[in-house]
Amino acid sequence: MPPPAPLIDADSAGFWEATREGRIALCRCTACRAWIPRPMVRCSRCAEPTTFENVSGLGTIYSYIVVHHPSVPAFAADVPYVVALVELDEGPRLPGILRDAGASARIGERVRAELAEVPGAEERAIVFRPTA
Repeated sequence: MPPPAPLIDADSAGFWEATREGRIALCRCTACRAWIPRPMVRCSRCAEPTTFENVSGLGTIYSYIVVHHPSVPAFAADVPYVVALVELDEGPRLPGILRDAGASARIGERVRAELAEVPGAEERAIVFRPTA
């Protein structure tokens, strides 16, 4: 069985570097300015180079699910928990665990992203919290 792929590769290094510095930065084309959902060296629309740009972390819940069965050991103690897909104010959508919302999570709710320590992981994860 081959070893698992590394968490940090050449394409995603800019994202992880930003999180270590306390920022959230996503992949964006330097020419057409499209946000690229998956980090890539070249834009899938115009083939120009990409870079990582900071986002505010503010957004609106686009969709969510409630996790009842612990599939990720680091979050087993948190079951049930909410994983939200958030449409950031800048436009791209980003998934993350929704904290401090419980059963009251709702589509359209305003949230703010944070970087949180994850037990047993070297890198921080994106979590969201309601803004109000």
